[in-house]
Amino acid sequence: MPLYEYRCEACGQREEKLESMSAPEAHDCPACSALAGMKRQISAAAFALAGDGWSKAAAPVSSPAPSAGGGCAGGACGCPFAS
Repeated sequence: MPLYEYRCEACGQREEKLESMSAPEAHDCPACSALAGMKRQISAAAFALAGDGWSKAAAPVSSPAPSAGGGCAGGACGCPFAS
């Protein structure tokens, strides 16, 4: 559940509430009793993305070069498919 910040438009009282996303965006002020005075505020997220992982295109993944001898374990397994 997200943590929401509220501020009363009548008296300026502030509060934070842990509520579901479907909770109403306004409720009565506990300080001055203004009906629907406490309005949900827009605030910064509680986390920040660090680094530049999303700002650059991902580097292509290179495949390892084939080993000499080919096939299973580079030919060390002794099976008939080893070269």
